[in-house]
Amino acid sequence: MNTAVLVTFGLSIVGAIAIALAGARAVRFSRWIALAAPAAAAWSGLSYLLGAGPGGTGGAPYIGEAVVVSVRWLSRADAGIGVGLAVDSLAAAMLIVVGVVAAMVVLFSFGYMAEDRAQARYFSLLSLFTGAMAALVTSSSLVGLFIAWEIVGACSYLLIGFWYTRKSAANAAMKAFLVTRLGDVGLLAGLAVLYHETHTLDLASVMAAVPDLAGPTVALVALLLFAGAAGKSAQFPLHVWLPDAMEGPTPVSALIHAATMVAAGVFLVARTWPIFEAAEGTRLLILAIGVITAAGASVSALLQTDIKKVLAYSTISQLGFMFAALGAGAWVAAVFHLVTHAAFKSLLFLAAGSVIHGSGTQDLREMGGLRRAMPVTSATWIVGAAALAGLPPLSGFFSKDAILEAVWHATPLAGAALFAAGAVTTCYITRATRLAFCGTFRGSARPHESGATMWLPLVVLALGAASLGAASGEFARAFGGHGGLSLPVAAASIALAVAGGLVGWRLGETGARRAQSGVAAFVAGGWGVDAAVVRLAGASVVASAALSERVDAGIIDGAVRAVERLAQGISGELEGLQSGDGRAYSGLVAIGAVLVVGLTLWLGR
Repeated sequence: MNTAVLVTFGLSIVGAIAIALAGARAVRFSRWIALAAPAAAAWSGLSYLLGAGPGGTGGAPYIGEAVVVSVRWLSRADAGIGVGLAVDSLAAAMLIVVGVVAAMVVLFSFGYMAEDRAQARYFSLLSLFTGAMAALVTSSSLVGLFIAWEIVGACSYLLIGFWYTRKSAANAAMKAFLVTRLGDVGLLAGLAVLYHETHTLDLASVMAAVPDLAGPTVALVALLLFAGAAGKSAQFPLHVWLPDAMEGPTPVSALIHAATMVAAGVFLVARTWPIFEAAEGTRLLILAIGVITAAGASVSALLQTDIKKVLAYSTISQLGFMFAALGAGAWVAAVFHLVTHAAFKSLLFLAAGSVIHGSGTQDLREMGGLRRAMPVTSATWIVGAAALAGLPPLSGFFSKDAILEAVWHATPLAGAALFAAGAVTTCYITRATRLAFCGTFRGSARPHESGATMWLPLVVLALGAASLGAASGEFARAFGGHGGLSLPVAAASIALAVAGGLVGWRLGETGARRAQSGVAAFVAGGWGVDAAVVRLAGASVVASAALSERVDAGIIDGAVRAVERLAQGISGELEGLQSGDGRAYSGLVAIGAVLVVGLTLWLGR
């Protein structure tokens, strides 16, 4: 086990360097190295779950049962900060998710990026991205987690802006970087508070010290950690970066939305769960924000015409479901939905990539009839869509219903809002499915099925999206949950899903022809939050610039000008002494000598 985990990080770093150094000429061979790190990550997680003995952590997700590496990074006389790697059941499950999804993304990219001249840079970044996320989920300390957290952010910035010569891509990358940094400031502040109170950032030690912390301190730390999680996992109002992140290559979107960037926030809350368990007020806030995000983003997804934007808002909405579960205290349900969502959302994004590759467009209004030209892509998309909609017996049905049940029992009003969001979910994915795969083709290209390196990952992920629900009971038992299925919740969920599907089918019939009204455009644009944030940020920058200009002109430049005037005044008074008269100079020297001698005698008394 130790060797397997260490190999994961070694392969990711060495692989990234090797691919970059090999360059474009050798990329047909070097890109296979990018498969090594995901395969090692998946094998590490699987080998732990198969041979570790205890199936879970008994509700304590922060305890590392097998520390692989632990070193002192910073130290002083009475305390120190260490970094290390630890694997428990939660880390192992995340390693499998990261490894499998990343491997499928890399394999899919063989075909999708085949004509791109910058493939070496692309596959090098994918390898580093995978290794950073694996380091994040296996870190035994919050310092190591934060370092990996920032590397994940840097990789996402570089991959979102991969086609940096395109202004929209460069802007999207910068937007993602800046918005997520806002949350990261909160996370860093939370770590500072924890270190001040506990004198350590080792996960097990910090979590063990939580019962001894004052209530306000725990609430503050939970709020700061959630700020970091909300930024990474695109929760309201820090969700505005995610729709624009679609400017990157579609396989990158699959990796970010399913297994790396956005999963990090949910994982952080689960990993530090004792802090949130003790902060009831913060959990109530998390529940409210999760519900708002889930409901609002689902309606925005319903009105998109870009197939990738539909899935982007869908990801925001599904993350809202996970945070609502965390707010309701059901961290096991949230993590299980993270796992199933990784399968069906990566499937949907890669299927969208196949559609774009085969049809030459990502505009749903220019698609149609693709089920005949792209049968494998069509069939696997439908599996992913059904799993997202929560239809039995697919994986999304079990994980979504576990969340609905937990939130309904915690707060019926929030539960009702999530039921409605679930119906809208079925509505928008049915609409997108009909627009893309049914009817007749409305585009100008000749659609065709993608090659084997692209459709094989779709089949693998479709199998996962279809079958993971069978593991719901075992997953819940491994982490201390009950894993049962509430029949009333399931019945209501299915009924609403069917109703939403019927409405979505009807919208798919008219959606290709109907222009969006002003209100619809407002909702499709994210309810104006993005524009408001841009205006607020712009106003803040302008105000800061104006204040800086006044400070610079009034204080800094004023001080310089005052010194200038003083020097000019003194020089003006002294310039009269420069008369050119030797006798006057001799007199001044004599007077000066007398003053110096007199001062010396006086000081020497």
